[in-house]
Amino acid sequence: MDLSCTMVIFGGTGDLAHRKLLPAIYNLQYEKLLPENFTVIVVGRREKTDEDYREEIYRSIKAFSRFEVNGEVWNNLRDRIYYWSMDFLQEETYGLFNRFLSEKEYQYDTKGNRIYYMAVAPEYFEGIVDKLHRHCMDEGIKGWHRVVIEKPFGRDLNSAKYLNDKIVQVFQEENTYRIDHYLGKEMLQNIMVLRFANMIFEPLWNNRFIDHIQIFSSETVGVENRGDYYERSGAMRDMVQSHMLQLVSLIAMEPPNDLDTKSIQDEKVKVLKAIKKMAGKDIEENTVRGQYGSRRSERGEISGYRQEARVAPHSNTETFVALKLYIENFRWAGVPFYIRTGKRMPEKSTEILIQFKTMENILYFKDKQLQPNILVIRIQPMEGIFFQFNAKEPGTRQRIIPVEMDFCQNCRVGINSPEAYERLLYDVMRGDRTLFARWDEVEYAWKFVDNILEAWKNHPPIFPNYEAGTWGPGEADKLLQKDHRNWINR
Repeated sequence: MDLSCTMVIFGGTGDLAHRKLLPAIYNLQYEKLLPENFTVIVVGRREKTDEDYREEIYRSIKAFSRFEVNGEVWNNLRDRIYYWSMDFLQEETYGLFNRFLSEKEYQYDTKGNRIYYMAVAPEYFEGIVDKLHRHCMDEGIKGWHRVVIEKPFGRDLNSAKYLNDKIVQVFQEENTYRIDHYLGKEMLQNIMVLRFANMIFEPLWNNRFIDHIQIFSSETVGVENRGDYYERSGAMRDMVQSHMLQLVSLIAMEPPNDLDTKSIQDEKVKVLKAIKKMAGKDIEENTVRGQYGSRRSERGEISGYRQEARVAPHSNTETFVALKLYIENFRWAGVPFYIRTGKRMPEKSTEILIQFKTMENILYFKDKQLQPNILVIRIQPMEGIFFQFNAKEPGTRQRIIPVEMDFCQNCRVGINSPEAYERLLYDVMRGDRTLFARWDEVEYAWKFVDNILEAWKNHPPIFPNYEAGTWGPGEADKLLQKDHRNWINR
């Protein structure tokens, strides 16, 4: 497969380019996965020379690459990185820019293949795509042109539809890559293997044997320097609509007919369509939102959300969401899925926890309380699988205790799992859309989330309602306690 291409990164001076994209490109070069005919054109508004930018990126790669910088590998890559300064909202700049792209395509023989990566704020997507269409995608162009869109994809269903229409008119659906970096994580890709390649799990993966599922993603940091972005999104748009519902669809999907992109995405869409819509009292009883307040710690005062930079002093933006949802299909009827995500929590972790039903008391164990079997898929920062089951305690007493099997993938010597962006950028070059969200996935996720957001508008919250460094508001615990369950914080 010929992967020759030019990768154009709009917003190349931002955090995403420095912390993720360019280190990922370096790692692909380190592992000899980049094509020989490849170049990177970084677009930014600030005036810089190629050498200025290469020096900056070199420092970022040293700081954020999973490999130590190898001089030979870096020298091979650095000469293929170029910086182009322009205001990407100005129409007249694109003609000259396209001529520059064409020169580099000829120099590196990239076959006219281009990847346009939108590492910019969402409000710029439409304008950039429109100008690319008019100035950089002439009739009769050779090669393919693909666009990579970072989340959030729209602010609600209507804005997402509008944006999608604008983008696919230019690139078509098959060349539009809506990136969700969670889907590039190693253990997330392992979910289908865990389910469908192990006879001990797939026959039990249903409402006959599973009591409930918990999916949570917690961060220890606050909004840092992203207050203006977070004020427009909040945890529901930033995390639930994208990352969390993607996790739900992967864990709950039916076995696909085969492993091609369409079959897998079709099954994910079926899950999203089957999520029970909430309205009225359902939303009140099954959703919890929170906002972190300040807290005094050993290291000093931790600011509350309303004290963060570029945040309104009386903001009602949620930094925490917990909710209970149901999937209305034959496999999952009656099984609650509990979702929890938040900032300023005690630890950084993303996990999927499957709790199996407790076994009926049997034989001479009938007076003993058996602990449920629990399977945990750890996605980040630890990657691995944890399984709890019952066994006899050593000794003369007939006592049953829970024991554990714990596989940590990134704890093993010599294992250095690829960063999510490495896998995803490589897939864009290969034209593999399996780990990217199709439009109907985005659409049904917004349909579910929009109902909740609309209802929340009519009931202003009392914020802040949890201290920084805790597991969120007490109402989130009650969400499970009223079902005689608890969050399991491992």
